Amino acid sequence: MEDTKAIRLVGLVLAVLVTSAAISDRLGAQLVLARLGASLQRLRLLWVDGAYRGSLVDWVAAHFPFRLAPILRPVTVHGFVLLPKRWVIERTFAWLLMQRRLVRDFEVLPASSEAFIQIAMIRLMLRRLA
Repeated sequence: MEDTKAIRLVGLVLAVLVTSAAISDRLGAQLVLARLGASLQRLRLLWVDGAYRGSLVDWVAAHFPFRLAPILRPVTVHGFVLLPKRWVIERTFAWLLMQRRLVRDFEVLPASSEAFIQIAMIRLMLRRLA
């Protein structure tokens, strides 16, 4: 019997989109989700940072079968707060920064940055297979 509640949080990258700083987080999320398109049909829930709430949640509900669940800080707490599921994203960033080329923004073209991120994730997955 398949347990649908059991999810392995591995933090692997599904898609990469590098944009200029002039692109807002919400617009960037729309672009990367549109790029993924049909490959997201099996997903039911995506945890996202609080910056992605609002109109993006409505846009995703209108275009995809899954829903976004923003992970928000408690309003009453001040200072550092450990947010649930946030460690998955932070760990993925740490994996990427283990690659010397990704520690600084050396690339001129966004496509070059995307390629080096994909190479770093491929290297990580190959090491897991070996």
